[in-house]
Amino acid sequence: MKILRLLPVIFSMLLLVAHFYRAGHLLLAGGALLSLGLLCIRQPQAIRLMQGLLVAGAVEWLFTAVRLVMDRQTQGLPWLRLALILGLVAFGTLLSALSLRTTKHFPLDKD
Repeated sequence: MKILRLLPVIFSMLLLVAHFYRAGHLLLAGGALLSLGLLCIRQPQAIRLMQGLLVAGAVEWLFTAVRLVMDRQTQGLPWLRLALILGLVAFGTLLSALSLRTTKHFPLDKD
């Protein structure tokens, strides 16, 4: 059942992989994909690193939101829905980092 706790983390990282891939940053996309392997390492440092990557991912979503909103505003296009969606994606990514904090043991340990 602990794998269910990891679903937000996995989903957030896969969303970042898609974001980086679409932007043409193949090294970042590959690194984000490979970082999912940290969930299998039984060291507290690996979990802390994953949390740091998720926080950095949330910051990336916020920077992307600001850039896209500014682009849409200069073009005179609607931007509020874009800002809300990317804001919620950033918030969800940040919450997935916090979900790793609540595990008493390593994420993939047996109950």
